[in-house]
Amino acid sequence: MTGAVDLSVCNTLGLHASAEHLVVIEKESQLFDLLAAGDLTKRPFQVLGGGSNVVLRPHLPGTVVLMRTRGIRWERGARGFINVTAAAGEPWHDLVRYTLGQGWSGLENLALIPGSVGAAPMQNIGAYGVELADRLVSLRALDLDDGSIRVFDRDACGFGYRDSRFRAHDADRFIVIEITLGLSEKPRPMVGYPDLRDELQMMGCGEPSAVQIAEAVIRVRRRKLPDPRFQGNAGSFFKNPVLPTAQAEQLSQRHPHLSLRESGHGMVKLSAAQLIDRCGWKGKQNGRAGVWQRQPLVLINLGGATAAEVLHLADAIRHDVASRYGVDLEIEPRILGQD
Repeated sequence: MTGAVDLSVCNTLGLHASAEHLVVIEKESQLFDLLAAGDLTKRPFQVLGGGSNVVLRPHLPGTVVLMRTRGIRWERGARGFINVTAAAGEPWHDLVRYTLGQGWSGLENLALIPGSVGAAPMQNIGAYGVELADRLVSLRALDLDDGSIRVFDRDACGFGYRDSRFRAHDADRFIVIEITLGLSEKPRPMVGYPDLRDELQMMGCGEPSAVQIAEAVIRVRRRKLPDPRFQGNAGSFFKNPVLPTAQAEQLSQRHPHLSLRESGHGMVKLSAAQLIDRCGWKGKQNGRAGVWQRQPLVLINLGGATAAEVLHLADAIRHDVASRYGVDLEIEPRILGQD
């Protein structure tokens, strides 16, 4: 499809944007057809999955690829492990539900995260103490530099906190085709987060199953986060700041109310939501963009918002937090396109 294709329904913020050239990929072979035609080597070039972690400016030049490939397969590994392989276009939560239905443990903490399977390794999705990096075995991707298929194991993906090589120094070079995850037939509960632990207690789950943990996660997420079907949003808009321990301790001395969590390797993670909330941003708005009243990490489209309004609001929040706490907040979604 060519000529100002509307992408409003292709991003969960519901921002109006148009693509110069749009291609929908439903079979892996279509990628090679595009590659042979030269469409994938032209820049600019963007891939969209579920559009849940992007801010789209009004115009996206070049080619936009929507990954809609589907398929899940699995094989039994050693010591009760199951290797599950899913196509990039599979909705992430559908994959989680499938694995829970098979009685496998490992993805329950990641339930109800919006977006597609192919986008999951880009930002190393995570929630309630579990990251994709904890479960990934490998992924297959198309290398646009030479047209080859590359296989990356977990270490080669360069995972970090909400980051990977595919989002950082190799951005726009690879298209993820499928990922393989290592899950378990034996329960491996991860219930250290207070919100999750409290919800399980209210559910009366002393030794929760994977299904019960997923249900608790879903309840917490639905209570805290707006449903993008009814309220445009891109999930958490800011990353939690990670500071060296010495710097975090100095900050804590000046602001003893701040929550600190050990992040390993001499680093401490702060709560971006707490910083924003302490600055009084919950429920505020800028034009048609606002801050969700239940979770200040989430910026919402109040109806007809533009990317400029959303980003102006984000910049105001970042400036306020930096001036009060000396902490720089980093925007989590990718910002694509032009004004």
